Amino acid sequence: MNYLDILAIGNLLRGEDGSVIEANSTSTLIRSDGRLIVVDPGSRMMRPAVKLSFRQIGVFMKDVDTVVLTHLHYDHMENLDLFPDAEVLIHSGGEGGPDHTVVEGDLKIAEGVELVHTPGHTWDSMSVFVKGDLKYAIAGDAIPLEDNLRRMVPPRFNVDKDAAMKSIKTIANFADVIVPGHGAPFRIRKR
Repeated sequence: MNYLDILAIGNLLRGEDGSVIEANSTSTLIRSDGRLIVVDPGSRMMRPAVKLSFRQIGVFMKDVDTVVLTHLHYDHMENLDLFPDAEVLIHSGGEGGPDHTVVEGDLKIAEGVELVHTPGHTWDSMSVFVKGDLKYAIAGDAIPLEDNLRRMVPPRFNVDKDAAMKSIKTIANFADVIVPGHGAPFRIRKR
């Protein structure tokens, strides 16, 4: 069985003109048959929350074997240094570092854990689909806020509006629970 722990709940604060004042991603831990996978280790501002969550869960950060970056924006990856021995997975289309493993298409990384290409916000955006007690989608900024799904609107910052909408629908079709890029997990109703 796969288990999810939210390490830190992100936020997105905009000014009156819509510009981003503060952005901190949600960070998630997946525990899967002896594997420890962190999705989006988050921004420096979230570092204390991430460290505290590991202590509270009783898991050592040094034991994390994989880090998945949903895309390569700073607010999703500033805490990579907390996991120096982990394999870092990114999707093609971005410019990762030499220590990153590039994923093409979709990829199963553990039983019930699949990386799914969900472009639109960026070309390299991917989500993590997890089958546990429910179906979870860790969406990154393919769905940055619950409101994006509820109103069926693409992320404000996107490289392709149509691709972004297709990705939102792909995520919604799979998930019972969505972990957005910048907020708390939420349950969705299937039609």
